Amino acid sequence: MTQTARTLWTLSGKDALTFLQGLVSNDLRPLETGPGIVWAALLSPQGKYLADFFVVRLASGPLLIDIAAPLAADTLRRLTLYRLRADVQIQPASLTVSRGLGTPPADALPDPRHPALGWRHYGTDALPEAPVDWDAIRVRHVIPESGVELVPDETYILEAGFERLHGVDFRKGCYVGQEVTARMKHKTELRKGLVRVAVEGTAPVGTEILADGKPAGTLFTQSGGKAIAHLRFDRAGQAMQAASARVQLDD
Repeated sequence: MTQTARTLWTLSGKDALTFLQGLVSNDLRPLETGPGIVWAALLSPQGKYLADFFVVRLASGPLLIDIAAPLAADTLRRLTLYRLRADVQIQPASLTVSRGLGTPPADALPDPRHPALGWRHYGTDALPEAPVDWDAIRVRHVIPESGVELVPDETYILEAGFERLHGVDFRKGCYVGQEVTARMKHKTELRKGLVRVAVEGTAPVGTEILADGKPAGTLFTQSGGKAIAHLRFDRAGQAMQAASARVQLDD
C-alpha cells in the first residue's frame, strides 16, 4: 500500500500551544520546553476520531502539524472554527517530512508511536529514503493508519490502540471528546478493537469478517499472511471468514 501523502502547517501566535492543548487527545506541554514530537487525535464531541496528526517542535521556529493530506482540508476547517479569538495563525509550512529506520539523521525525531517506526525528519528538502515495507511493520505491531484503520466519524481511539501507542493522556485535563474517552477507559471494558490476524487468501481493505455467519469485524491492512482487523472480541473465534479469505487470531 502506498503511504499517504502528508500536509505540513505552521502554528504561530502566543496561544498556539494552549489552543491545541484544549482540543487534542494528548498532552502537548512537553513541547513548551524544547524540541519534540507528540502524536494526538482530534475527536468529535461524541468521542469519535476525526483526524490524527503529529505536533512537532523543532529546535527553532513555530509549532508544526504533520497530517495525512486527505484529512487536511476538513481538519483545517475545524481548527479555524475552534480558534475564535485566540492568537493563532495556521499557515502552510515550507518543509517536507522524511522518514526511515536505522541511525537517524541530525535533527530527526523518533516516531512517538512505536520504536519500530523509526524516525521522522523535517527539513526544506526531502532526504533519501531506503525502501521500507511500512505496512509489514504496522501489521506486525498493530499500528493503525489514517484513512485505513482510522476512519473519521467511526473509530474510537481506545479501540484503535491509542493508549498503547502513546496517543492519549488521561491526566492532561479537558479536550474535545475527553468525557467519552475517559468513560471508555475507566467505566467500561472494551468489546471491540484492533488485533493482528492470520489470513489465508486475500480480501480488499474494508471487507466484513464473519464468524459463524455473524458480523464479527472488518479486515484492513494485509502483509505476509497477516493483517490488522477490527474485531468484536466476543465473536473473535478461530473460524472466521472475510470474503473468500480464512481469518483467525494470530498469537
